[in-house]
Amino acid sequence: MLSIAFSELIQIFRNRLVLLTSFVIPIAPCAYFIHQHEVFADLGSLGYIAAVVMFTVGAFGLYTTTVTTLASRRQTLFLKRLRSTPASDTAILVGLMLPVTVLAIVQVAVILTVLAAVTGAPDNLPLLGAGVAFTVAMMLALGLATAGLTNSPEHAQVTTLPVSLGAIGISTWVGFTDTGELTELKRLLPGGSATELVLNAWNGGVPATESLQLLLPTLLWVVVAVLLASRMFRWEPRRG
Repeated sequence: MLSIAFSELIQIFRNRLVLLTSFVIPIAPCAYFIHQHEVFADLGSLGYIAAVVMFTVGAFGLYTTTVTTLASRRQTLFLKRLRSTPASDTAILVGLMLPVTVLAIVQVAVILTVLAAVTGAPDNLPLLGAGVAFTVAMMLALGLATAGLTNSPEHAQVTTLPVSLGAIGISTWVGFTDTGELTELKRLLPGGSATELVLNAWNGGVPATESLQLLLPTLLWVVVAVLLASRMFRWEPRRG
């Protein structure tokens, strides 16, 4: 597994498209949000900035890269060759996804640290960490599911748009309007409860025990995405 992960890490730094989607696209808007934090804090809150940063990296840096990577490895028959080795299917997928996952977590941690240095520390750091961890798990699972519908790296530019833009849009909606209205709908949408959790963790004012319940909808999306991935994920290109 570690050998697969190391090989994949090398490929990431050699692939300009992956570098673009993993680093440049997520970091540029995040830097803008931090630079204009007073404006966005007035529109939403500092917690909203933290949430949208998390989902920007999660959508473009993690989710899109996951789909692009798996589609590329399938197209070149690299996935098929890996399955002929002693490594299990789980070890193969973990090895392929480990580098991009670690890079995404580091990006989120660094950007949120910069945000905290500029604006002040979050109210509940462990709760914020839980929100980030569950969001990463959800975006990874959704990436595996979407990879089953994606025929090539070029096709990934289309298949990833609904989830990428949807997750950021939901996060923005919840961040700007809170969950005072349409509470259940907002929490059940992918990313809605995670956004509310990050808002509570950064802004404070809500008991931690109440906020922890918001992890359940995100966990549900992880389960749903894994079930979809188990049915749709392909190890070889479609024939014909």
